[in-house]
Amino acid sequence: MGLDRGVTRGRERRWRSIQDLDLRGKPSRALFVALVLASVSLITLDHSGGTDSPVEPARHAVGEVFGPIESATAAAVRPIVAIPDWFQSRDSLQAELSALEAENAELRSEVATSGYNRNRLEEYDGLTATAESLRLALVPARVIALGPSQSFSRTVTVDAGSDDGLGPDQTVLNNDGLVGRVLRVTRTTATVLLIIDVGSVVGGRVGGSMEMGFLRGRGDIGDAGALDLELVDQSEVPAKHDTVVTWGSEGGTPYVSGVPVGRVSTVFSSIRETSQRAVIEPFVDFAALDLVGIVVPSGTVTDGPVIEADGTIR
Repeated sequence: MGLDRGVTRGRERRWRSIQDLDLRGKPSRALFVALVLASVSLITLDHSGGTDSPVEPARHAVGEVFGPIESATAAAVRPIVAIPDWFQSRDSLQAELSALEAENAELRSEVATSGYNRNRLEEYDGLTATAESLRLALVPARVIALGPSQSFSRTVTVDAGSDDGLGPDQTVLNNDGLVGRVLRVTRTTATVLLIIDVGSVVGGRVGGSMEMGFLRGRGDIGDAGALDLELVDQSEVPAKHDTVVTWGSEGGTPYVSGVPVGRVSTVFSSIRETSQRAVIEPFVDFAALDLVGIVVPSGTVTDGPVIEADGTIR
């Protein structure tokens, strides 16, 4: 019995020690109430006092102590905090740079091709005006090849063919004057014999006299390109700078009438043979040939555009 009481007292002392330890670790209720009252008082004084608050000196002192520490800390962590913004700004700048480079490339391309596009537009406008002036329906086509073709030395290939209403022996011209005639066609292309070819013969009329003659090509192209004119009436002398136009063929093939060919640049006379020969400078620059028009009957059904005799395009 004595042993049991001793064990029981030992256990009671151990439990009391634990309870006492718990009580020592907790603040008293009075201290807690005092802290709350002190906080409320400071808040009230600070709110009512403004810049004259009794706690203003303490706040100033704390700011003097911790202000530099806060500034240093902010400066130290700013690069780390700014890393996401740096990547975002870098991506944004890269995108803007790429957009500007693409825009500059497009502008450079427009500048580089502005003359080419302007010339093409002027040629198309000129061809429309020519169709209206000559009262002819034309199929517009682009020159896609220049050079010898089959047995002919001066030919070009254009990007229009039988699907566009073209056929052999049709007149070909541009906004400057007579280009040649169609030799043969495929569904999508046509071969054109130029009037400067040595095998080309074109009937022409000279100036206001309307004297008739025959124009033959020399085979030269560029500045050396020229035509020789022999008049039917050998006694007639063409005047320098007279304009030569086509006199036309039966049915308008291979040449329609009234198409400008060139002007007289030189006249040669043979007293012994009593004959006259003139050199004609063509109006067309065959070295820079691009847009041409092929004469077709009005109302021709084609897969492409047609410039009608009144200048409209259908």
